[in-house]
Amino acid sequence: MPKSSLGQVPLSTLRSPPAPPQCSPRLPVMAVLGIDIGGSGIKGNLVDPLTGLLEGDRLKIATPQPATPKAVAEVVREIADHFAYQGPVGCTFPAIVQHGVTLSAANVDESWVGTDADALFEEVTGRPFTMLNDADAAAIAEMEFGAGRDRDGVVVLLTFGTGIGSGIFVDRMLVPNTELGHIEFRGHAPVEHWCAARIRKEDKLSWEDWARRVNRYLIHLKRLFTPDLFIVGGGVSRKWERFGHVLDPGVETIPAELQNEAGIVGAAMAAARL
Repeated sequence: MPKSSLGQVPLSTLRSPPAPPQCSPRLPVMAVLGIDIGGSGIKGNLVDPLTGLLEGDRLKIATPQPATPKAVAEVVREIADHFAYQGPVGCTFPAIVQHGVTLSAANVDESWVGTDADALFEEVTGRPFTMLNDADAAAIAEMEFGAGRDRDGVVVLLTFGTGIGSGIFVDRMLVPNTELGHIEFRGHAPVEHWCAARIRKEDKLSWEDWARRVNRYLIHLKRLFTPDLFIVGGGVSRKWERFGHVLDPGVETIPAELQNEAGIVGAAMAAARL
């Protein structure tokens, strides 16, 4: 599969091959390093790409401020060195990523726009990199190992954190770089400045009051995409019991199962090219 086609091929191409006969034990699969770059933190871990399971403890380092390409690349190198890892690395980024180039800069430094992130990280770390949008990576992982497994139709995953990321699958095929947190809604442009997870704290909203904002946003997305399923991801998925009962957009809405680790898993899957 050519590097530029990730997100434009059926999810089935990322799946593991058929199990070998029982008389032939499976050859060991090398764990792959997945790194998830966020507006507040950069985290990484080794992942078994056949199972989606993380191996050992993850490492998280605060995102440098300002989050320039060079500064972020140095943190990424530190994470790869920590795991003594020398293979291909999958890495997410909170912006549009096309052919390894970052074309926007949400919640990071504006100097990222137009940066060849693949080339930069390979130069700084000495390892081959596969960059992709952070929410796309989370969606890939959830569709294979989490809440979206075995689900066809239109599935919309939304990650609520510093901003709002989105990943859309149509019959298990990813529509890349949708960035639905950046649309305008009811005068809020972008909408993530009104109902991202950080806004709950900044505006001192209760979980239920924040969820009412999210529900209005989901109803709007329902009108635009007619999805069969919403998956709510990001760190807030760990607190589902505090707000999930408020969400009633007229479409089945469930929490992500991989929670805040989905980006790491999806990044590793992209690098493994299963």
